[in-house]
Amino acid sequence: TGKTTFQNFSLKKEILKAIKDLNFIKPTPIQEIVIPFLVKSKQDLIGTAQTGTGKTAAFGLPSLSLTSVENTKTQTLILCPTRELCIQISKDLKNYSKYIKGINIVPVYGGAKIDVQMRALKKGAQVVVGTPGRTKDLIKRKKLYIEFIDRVILDEADEMLSMGFKEDLEFILSKTPKEKQTLLFSATMTKKVREVTKNYMNDTKEVSVARKNIASENVNHVNYIVQARDRYEVIKRVSDMNPDIYGIVFCRTRRETKDVANKLMHDNYNADTLH
Repeated sequence: TGKTTFQNFSLKKEILKAIKDLNFIKPTPIQEIVIPFLVKSKQDLIGTAQTGTGKTAAFGLPSLSLTSVENTKTQTLILCPTRELCIQISKDLKNYSKYIKGINIVPVYGGAKIDVQMRALKKGAQVVVGTPGRTKDLIKRKKLYIEFIDRVILDEADEMLSMGFKEDLEFILSKTPKEKQTLLFSATMTKKVREVTKNYMNDTKEVSVARKNIASENVNHVNYIVQARDRYEVIKRVSDMNPDIYGIVFCRTRRETKDVANKLMHDNYNADTLH
């Protein structure tokens, strides 16, 4: 439509205030479809969407808006494949809900102290964002109760399944109530993802959103084939031809990254290493 704004959606005024601070003006295509749907409907949803389409806000804003703050039980469970994504989603949700008093969003993931996460859950967490392994662990330890949740969101489902989380996901889903809303987001609809949708979802609405890949429209690909001994000279030449260059040089080994960076620094280029 082009005319839709976030004000058109029936979201809590505290959320509208927070996203105004974040300069959210025009909803992305997936937000335009998913937000009004989730606000009004209890139907399951399958969304084909990649990262970069705005899906966190698409499922996050309505989930937060529907959260009953007075009730400290977990109402929304969001599962995602990696610790990084888990932290990112939690951070986004905290930003969206910063004006809602009494809402508690708790990320749970492996590689961090479990007792800290247990204490956070004990205080009451209406929204839990977790990786499948740690989430399953906390359910088994009876520290996370998901018997009464209203909705479960599987984000990047294809990634979770390709990383071998199928059994963990099945265990977690088996602990959720029969009456709930299930939302599944995946960049690709693999056979494994379809199995999950068949076994754990019913009467689904399907939406598909292509990623607007605007970034690559003005990119040129150039390939220089040179001898190994000339590579460094070529990097310097490319840098000299583009005085404002901001670039990344990929090397095969840690040692090589250091060698190249040291040479560049020695030759008065502003460089550093990441390995």
